[in-house]
Amino acid sequence: MTRPFRAAPRWRPLRAAWRGCALMLLALLLAPGAWAVTAEQALKMATGDGEDRVQAINEAVLDADDRTRAFIDALSNDAVKASDKAAFVMDGDQATDPVTGAKVKLPDDAEDVINNNFLRSALDAAKAALQLHSEDEATRAAAAAALMKDPDESRLPLIDRALAAEKSPAVRDRLELARATTLLASHDAAKRLQAAEALQQARSPDIKLLLNEQLSHEDDPKVKAAIQAAIAKINEGLAWGDRLGVLFTGASLGSILLLAALGLAITYGLMGVINMAHGELIMIGAYATYVMQVLFQRYLPDSAFGWYLVAAVPVSFLASALVGAVLERGVIRFLYGRPLETLLATWGISLVLIQTVRSLFGAQNVGVENPSWMSGGWQVLPNLMLPYNRLVIIGFAAVVLAGVAFLISRTRLGLFVRGVTQNRPIASCMGVNTARIDTYAFALGSGIAGLAGCALSQVGNVGPDLGQSYIVDSFMVVVLGGVGQLAGTVYAALGLGLANKLLEGWTGAVLAKIAVLVFIIVFIQKRPQGIFALKGREA
Repeated sequence: MTRPFRAAPRWRPLRAAWRGCALMLLALLLAPGAWAVTAEQALKMATGDGEDRVQAINEAVLDADDRTRAFIDALSNDAVKASDKAAFVMDGDQATDPVTGAKVKLPDDAEDVINNNFLRSALDAAKAALQLHSEDEATRAAAAAALMKDPDESRLPLIDRALAAEKSPAVRDRLELARATTLLASHDAAKRLQAAEALQQARSPDIKLLLNEQLSHEDDPKVKAAIQAAIAKINEGLAWGDRLGVLFTGASLGSILLLAALGLAITYGLMGVINMAHGELIMIGAYATYVMQVLFQRYLPDSAFGWYLVAAVPVSFLASALVGAVLERGVIRFLYGRPLETLLATWGISLVLIQTVRSLFGAQNVGVENPSWMSGGWQVLPNLMLPYNRLVIIGFAAVVLAGVAFLISRTRLGLFVRGVTQNRPIASCMGVNTARIDTYAFALGSGIAGLAGCALSQVGNVGPDLGQSYIVDSFMVVVLGGVGQLAGTVYAALGLGLANKLLEGWTGAVLAKIAVLVFIIVFIQKRPQGIFALKGREA
């Protein structure tokens, strides 16, 4: 019987060493670049002059592994300490070797690594560069956009590598722009000229800013001319975005003025009451929204916070309507037919309401947050973003307007309100309780003012003086549109909003306000009844 062959004992150490080498080689093949960052590189990224550190960071990014990414993240988060010999990643009080990931003892001479704004910008660009090979297309596009804002010629190989591997046309376009902005910072005039010609097709304010910066210190005449031509081309492309942006902000301001004036169109236009406390009713609606936000934050889970604004809409309406009803029953009903006395009485009531709010909530403004579904905006053009909160307010104003129009023209309450407004004695003879209708109508106008406050809380500060900013504008809208005319209120609100924003671009905010006021005075002199005048028996 033949015995199986066995290695001689003297060969066993060599065979074990060979097996260890093979396993190590296999590990290196399966994980290329596993130890790409070295202790020397980590120390250069953490210590030394700012420009040397940036150069070391850019070099590390070109062949980065997981350890390098983790170290750059730690640098960005101020979680690195360094001594004269090595850098350490800190997790609380525990130090970690950035090369091996092993826990080590922190030397006594180790100090915090301080990053100035220049280094933070370089670290943000390095983190963006590391995301160029992400599997998510949106992440790659965002990384390319981030590299455009901080061009550095040392990152050019990284961008070229990403371009060669990129399949998405949209991301490739952004990478091409990132490459051109990188060449714009080159020391070679020919490369700068090539970059300026390539950037003529860009339609981005960020690219325009980079070109202007380069133009300020450009010495080569050909490059300077190419940069000027590129800026002119970009300005042509951005012009429509600027125009549409002005129209949108005008429509947004018009919708806010419409909400603020719609309640006044009922209390003043239909009932003839000069209500100087109308602005404070708007303020009450805004504070009701704030109270709902606080209740949702304290007593409901975080997942329900986005619904606080939905709950605040009826609450703000009811709060202002209740105050309006008390105001009408307690003061206004004794002053019908005496507009100047209603003006003085409601002005005094407005001061009382302001002081009451100051006593309850304090004199400082309170913070009202947008729900998550109203945060951010819709990017229509490179230089035109439509904020979601403004879009929601425009839609909300349209819904409130449609509701008021339906209520006034199609419901029994609206019929009674119109009847009492046109001829109070005849309406009373026909069995209409005019005193109750007055209260309902005034409460309705006050409740709509509360809705305006709810909307305004999403675009500005909420404080005791909130209503003072809108009372004059509200009266101007109602008078310009025509007393008692909802259609006129709509036209006047949108017209004043657009006129304000269009004139602001030419004259500035203060002169635009003055110009609009002068126009309204001249218009009322020529047409006292406003845009839409009452006709026939109603007049």
